[in-house]
Amino acid sequence: MQFGIFSIGEVAPDPLSGRTPTEYERIKAMTTLAVRAEEAGLDVFAVGEHHNPPYVCSAPPTLLAHVAARTRRLLLSTATTLVTTNDPVRVAEEFALLQHLADGRVDLMTGRGDTPDVYPWFGQDLRRGHELARENYALLHRLWREEQVDWRGRSRARLDGFTSTPRPLDGVPPFVWHAALRSPETAERAAYYGDGFFADNLHGPVEHHARLVDLYRTRYSEHGHGTAEQAVVGIGGQVFVRPRSQDAVREFRPYFDRSPAYGGRYSLEECAARTPLVVGSPDEAVEKILGFREAYGDYQRQLFAVDHGGLPLKTALEQVDLLGERIVPVLRRELSVGRAPAAPPGPRHPATRRPGPAGGGQAPSVRAAEGELVPVSS
Repeated sequence: MQFGIFSIGEVAPDPLSGRTPTEYERIKAMTTLAVRAEEAGLDVFAVGEHHNPPYVCSAPPTLLAHVAARTRRLLLSTATTLVTTNDPVRVAEEFALLQHLADGRVDLMTGRGDTPDVYPWFGQDLRRGHELARENYALLHRLWREEQVDWRGRSRARLDGFTSTPRPLDGVPPFVWHAALRSPETAERAAYYGDGFFADNLHGPVEHHARLVDLYRTRYSEHGHGTAEQAVVGIGGQVFVRPRSQDAVREFRPYFDRSPAYGGRYSLEECAARTPLVVGSPDEAVEKILGFREAYGDYQRQLFAVDHGGLPLKTALEQVDLLGERIVPVLRRELSVGRAPAAPPGPRHPATRRPGPAGGGQAPSVRAAEGELVPVSS
């Protein structure tokens, strides 16, 4: 079981101080969070892709390469890469290069995104979203597995005997997750290829995403990749914890109420009751997250958002520390009990199991002071 954090990189004002960080500060803060995640004993750092304000991470491979140089064992992923508007050739080459730089510590999470305007910005038609996702991923899948590719499609220029470079590290492509908010087509695509399925369930009811996971598991087995228990599932969530529950609710409420994703739609209490959002004490967080196994079965990766809604870096770092100290160790222990023998571990490239830095060597001591943006030596 892998645990980690992810960021969508939005620039939002702090509702308490009224201060909005600069883009520079926000980008540096994401790097600081990634480094702290490794120090705290977490497994994964992931970052989303957006091309519109108020978001700052338009080029995840660039940010992840920067993080790779400053960490030693942390797995790096996107959350997500826009499979509809990115050229599959560029995706294949950029992530294969990143995979080499990071000694195999790279995943890719594909998705269609939630910003309709991005389609015309990149010369695509929103009405072809599902078709683009299908066609582009089919090409990406081949580019990583075939030395020479001939391609004819509607989404890009033809390819004749094309070889993407560099080739995947040791001939093993990055592991791919297909992320969905609501799309059965995405669950089907993940199952068809035998890839992972990530239930991107930040704002929806748990039971809705459980149905998508069940569909994926069933189709994974029907496509002949293994049993339903052997399917690879990831889950999203959000946490805000303090040693005392009432302090967590009091401190988080203004951020929740002013969040573009939540504000005015429903109360904090309603959201916490229906969605994966956890606001409370570490013990309450553990109890709720353990309940996810009842909905999704034994799964492989759990990611948490910790820096959303204008939360200052100091507070986000405290959340990472609480995850590493009070929550994740308990989850690892409890989720190992009764785990199905057929359930696979979280995905890793074979290179990460070698002796040396990527295989578990110690990261340099880079712990920042609370809220401080510190350059890190590699």
